[in-house]
Amino acid sequence: MSDRIDRAALDQILLEARSHNAWQDRDVPDGLLRELVDIMKMGPTSANCCPTRILFVKSAAAKERLKPHLSAGNVEKTMTAPVCAILADDYRFYEHLPRLFPHDDARSWFEGDDAKIADTAFRNGTLQGAYFIIAARALGLDTGAMSGFDQAGVDREFFPEGHIRSHFLCNLGYGDPAGLFPRLPRFAFGDIAEIL
Repeated sequence: MSDRIDRAALDQILLEARSHNAWQDRDVPDGLLRELVDIMKMGPTSANCCPTRILFVKSAAAKERLKPHLSAGNVEKTMTAPVCAILADDYRFYEHLPRLFPHDDARSWFEGDDAKIADTAFRNGTLQGAYFIIAARALGLDTGAMSGFDQAGVDREFFPEGHIRSHFLCNLGYGDPAGLFPRLPRFAFGDIAEIL
């Protein structure tokens, strides 16, 4: 069994981490983005299906392509973030299962079953999105996840092939604490959990 991580690590990943809206003018190196993906991809997914696909929107030209599809309240913080990651789900994830899950014919579990494909892609894409945020914070990056965007517009612009669909956006960089709002309340254990 692994040892428990220390409080400072928990603080950095979840307890004291915040969703950022303002950013320092500091570059996020491409090597750090590669390291982020190499860490997040190790989180578990059902049948190792790994449906998440990520586009790191970093250049000014790429940000201009994204800008028309952002909700008004998300434009400034996305344009000033060093990177905006588009996290998307590949609805043809099952085509990769012979390589990713080679000990069984998992591809046949999904072929022709659109509802099962959509459910599995969305559930596991959500898991991988959470791993992405945790991994980014573990690497010293701040994050600002967003659902305020025109999904169909982003998909037309960045995923025209049709089988990859955007899930959510996540700004990345080094946050400016001056842009934080007061921390919102959370439920107590008894409000949301029960031990049987």
